[in-house]
Amino acid sequence: MKKIVTLGEVMLRLSPPGNQRFFQTHSFDVEFGGSEANVGAALAYWGMDVAHITAFPDHEIGWAAAGQLRKNGIDTRFIPHVSGRMGVYYLEQGAMQRSSQVIYDRAGSAFANLEPSKLNWDAILEGADWLHWSGITPALSQSCAELTLAALQKAQEKGVKVSGDLNYRSNLWQFGKAPHDIMPKLMELTHVIIAGTRDFKQCLNEDYKSFTEVRNMAFERFPQLDYIVKTDRISHSSSNNTISATLFGKKKTFSSRSYELTHIVDRVGTGDAFGGGLIYGLLHMKPKDAIEFAMAAGAIKHSVPGDILLCSLQEVKELAAGEGGGKIKR
Repeated sequence: MKKIVTLGEVMLRLSPPGNQRFFQTHSFDVEFGGSEANVGAALAYWGMDVAHITAFPDHEIGWAAAGQLRKNGIDTRFIPHVSGRMGVYYLEQGAMQRSSQVIYDRAGSAFANLEPSKLNWDAILEGADWLHWSGITPALSQSCAELTLAALQKAQEKGVKVSGDLNYRSNLWQFGKAPHDIMPKLMELTHVIIAGTRDFKQCLNEDYKSFTEVRNMAFERFPQLDYIVKTDRISHSSSNNTISATLFGKKKTFSSRSYELTHIVDRVGTGDAFGGGLIYGLLHMKPKDAIEFAMAAGAIKHSVPGDILLCSLQEVKELAAGEGGGKIKR
């Protein structure tokens, strides 16, 4: 069994029921989720040994969040419970031509204030095959940037493969450092990068005219890099998207089939499901099959409410192979 470690904040998600707007609702549906933990949950459902690293406040909401991770099959024994607050985000689900809205309330959370010395990366990464991080974590605070770097340095020392979803979000970088002050060093220690042209531009503070230029630059600048992965989405409406993905190696390129998604249930966590599928695929399959598996996982997540992809390994494999797709299971 492969062991995967994921790193990142887990937040409380509050959503008006159905497709209600914030100013209509009298109640909220409650979920726990975070990009990297969502990746880990998908992998755990597929039989992987997954440990997630975050920090929770030392009170009932923090304990409930840890309990939810354990329900999803994730090892929580390395997660410290410390003083502080739980990060929160509010999600209003879009429909038809109305976009979804997200409001974050995460400043000063227990994770954002976590001291890197609280984590023993030697113990955490013992026996690990893979470490996954995203650009959300180093954007939260100086301490989060430092603990991400410490994790990646220890992974390199131990020969652990590393994937990173750059996931640039301009509203998160508020602690006095720009992405290009932090991200290049993390990218140097990463073997698989999930990103588009904009992510590379912002993280490296460079103006690239095309993704081809980005790809050529990245493989030259970051010799440790094995693959760059780019997803593409055409939004016809909030409920109707077309998605596909491409995996770029140093010598070969592999593209997935396109999926026409109508009547989308929930877009949150779809990129995380894709990331989990990519990690599983690269650990168990040839690259051309890995990108198909990843895209199938991302496609299925659009049909599942909540942050996490809840489906079997067989379901994803069937869709990746061109089977499934709405058949009645008997």
